[in-house]
Amino acid sequence: MKAPLKQPQPAELQAIHQLFQAGQVALAEVRAQALASAFPKSLPALNLLGMCQQAQGKLREAAASFRKMIALDPNIAEIHFNLGAIYTQLNDAKGAMAAYRKALQIKPDLTVAHFNLGALLQQQSQWQEAATHYRQAVEQQPGYFQAWANWGAVLQTFGDLKAAEQCYRKALEINADALGYFNLGTNLYDQGAHGQAIEAFNQALQLDPQFADAWNDLGEIYRDQANMDEAVRCYRAALQANAEHGRANYNLGESYCLGGQFEQAIPYFAASDFADAQERVLLCLYKTGQFDAFKQCLDQFVAEDRHGSVLLGSLATHYATNFRQADAYGYCREPMRFVRHTFIEELADPNSALLSQLLDDVKHLAIAERKQGRLYYGMQSAGNLLQRPEASFQQLAMLIRAKVKAYRDHFAGSDDALIRRFPKALEFASSWYLRMNQGGYLTSHIHEEGWISGCVYLQLPDKCDSHEGSFEYGTDGDDYPRLHDDFPTQIVDQKVGDLVLFPSSLFHRTIPFNSDQERICIAFDIKPA
Repeated sequence: MKAPLKQPQPAELQAIHQLFQAGQVALAEVRAQALASAFPKSLPALNLLGMCQQAQGKLREAAASFRKMIALDPNIAEIHFNLGAIYTQLNDAKGAMAAYRKALQIKPDLTVAHFNLGALLQQQSQWQEAATHYRQAVEQQPGYFQAWANWGAVLQTFGDLKAAEQCYRKALEINADALGYFNLGTNLYDQGAHGQAIEAFNQALQLDPQFADAWNDLGEIYRDQANMDEAVRCYRAALQANAEHGRANYNLGESYCLGGQFEQAIPYFAASDFADAQERVLLCLYKTGQFDAFKQCLDQFVAEDRHGSVLLGSLATHYATNFRQADAYGYCREPMRFVRHTFIEELADPNSALLSQLLDDVKHLAIAERKQGRLYYGMQSAGNLLQRPEASFQQLAMLIRAKVKAYRDHFAGSDDALIRRFPKALEFASSWYLRMNQGGYLTSHIHEEGWISGCVYLQLPDKCDSHEGSFEYGTDGDDYPRLHDDFPTQIVDQKVGDLVLFPSSLFHRTIPFNSDQERICIAFDIKPA
């Protein structure tokens, strides 16, 4: 029979714990180290030592102490949990997830381990498994509002907007905080429910008037509603709360651009790290005819091998055509070669049930309108249409993904960044319907926030001449300064069920039509994560 292991006296452990509680952590660590040396197989002594080391930021030492405990007894869930927390602080996501999984294997009802593992999985874009652990957390502890909120964020990420809304509302029932209302506002915005989103953002701002993100997102709704005065007021409020807010600086710069004040926009874009803000500085230089400064900045992007900007792809192609030079920027040097005119078989039949349902949903669902200055005699939907839960939109999204994959395969040999960095996950960054009435048209533009763009046609008016209502694309538009008129264009005369796919850097427009029949299409952008 083995003799019992020697253990420290409870009074010794209590004295060290009291030092720790009193904030004398360094002294507590010295005492715990001595005790752990004297009793190397004492779990309580090693635990105190690990706690003291962790509290002082000695994370690797703390991890070593907890691993010693696991070697002595691998069946204590809380020790694995503590090790997971330390690995998280050390940015070792793989080690942290393994530790949390082990903790849950031993103790499946350790709710906080489900939450922490869900958060790590969410950071790693492992959405489905993250959702599973958040669900388990709220099933075990229904009042865990952070888990409800995070579960909602995961559901929103992969497009289940209604379920995400329910999670956010449940979190707010438990704890009505500013962040919760902000999350709800972003969800309602994605659903196209602008009025409700405004209410949610305003509730967030009542609780936290310095919530810069809420001010900015509120401004974006007013922008979509073409209320630019209110939009600018909100952007300025965001910058008053946080002068370095990337999106608010970007949006204010964009507001100046919309008003043709490109010089005034430059400092706001220069102050932003959001999206293509630095590229928009080049846009402002180009539009104001500062070609030498533009070329110097463009050469810097090329030298740094930064060929992933849709906007610079458009600008570089235009500059090269303007000055009759080779295009040095590698996003998509010959964008007109990368237009693909195809069709979706399930929509081409006039008796198509899917076509009928899509048209019915477009015409009758309560989807907010997004105002935009390039569209005349028509309306554009708000939100992300192909992420909505209706079966018609979900089926169309699936069919479009298959066509986009075929597009990628068709151009697989290209060395342009458009194809080399083609999105692996074919999810819709944005999608919307366009409904145009008699005289309707869309002026020439690119999709700066896309990568690969497309449009599928559901209803087309009769043509009074051969190209009315058709899709035209080319390398010039948006009032870019031209030194000559030698910019190529091409027209696509589409039919119902047709799909046109093209690089987001390519200018395109809708030719006006005179028929009194409505023109309906669904447009979208897909881009790399």
